[in-house]
Amino acid sequence: AASEPVQVDPILFGLLTFCKSHYELVNGQTNVAMGSVLSIWHEYREAGLDDPDNAKLPPMEDLQAAAQHMDINNLILDAENQTVYFADPEMKLDVGAVAKGYATELVAQTLLASDMPSFIISAGGNVRMGNPPADGRAKWGVGIQDPDGAVLGLSDIVETLYLTGCSVVTSGDYQRYYVVDGQRYHHLIDPDTLWPAAYFNSVTVLCPDSGMADCLTTGLFCMPLEEGQKLVESLDGVEAMWCTPDQQAVASSGWESHTRQ
Repeated sequence: AASEPVQVDPILFGLLTFCKSHYELVNGQTNVAMGSVLSIWHEYREAGLDDPDNAKLPPMEDLQAAAQHMDINNLILDAENQTVYFADPEMKLDVGAVAKGYATELVAQTLLASDMPSFIISAGGNVRMGNPPADGRAKWGVGIQDPDGAVLGLSDIVETLYLTGCSVVTSGDYQRYYVVDGQRYHHLIDPDTLWPAAYFNSVTVLCPDSGMADCLTTGLFCMPLEEGQKLVESLDGVEAMWCTPDQQAVASSGWESHTRQ
């Protein structure tokens, strides 16, 4: 795609279109064109996990050089021909922030149109509920993991939601990380600092669409609380909870209505 437009599968084209069209919504904080930066962090994280005693942080100059190639405007999508082209030949894509939620939503829509519309999908931090449970309950129960307990290997939950027909997605710093000089460095990289975002331990979003929820959790994780609250309150059907490093849980205005059966 860096040399000429490449025709891709319609599902992949739809994913890339979704990511690019929602880039401005999250103020550029969820950027699938960050692959050049994320790949550096991935290499250092894997090396650190393999050899913890010699774990290192990537040099800032390397990250800054890679950041010259993360302009999403260089991702050229041709809807008529279903092609993808990189205007910057050194740009890399990383769709990890959105792909799981997007794929989960595709499965959910298939099930909703089938003879099994009552379901709950758990896809590793992405939960999507269809119609109410077939056993007569009105709603599904979804537990939100306590990020501090997760680091200690505990199964504590910080909140339980009761929902149907929507998605709950969490992004956190407690599963994909490595340790350098006693400090944890997670995989959610702030596109402004090129460093792991330091605002929260986890962000959970509930909204009708799992792809949107996935996109929002990454974006909200990488922006200050006040900015994230303003964004969430501006979106219909979207609620969020932020777990902060000082062990506080801050929720949007409509969150509490989903904590009752």
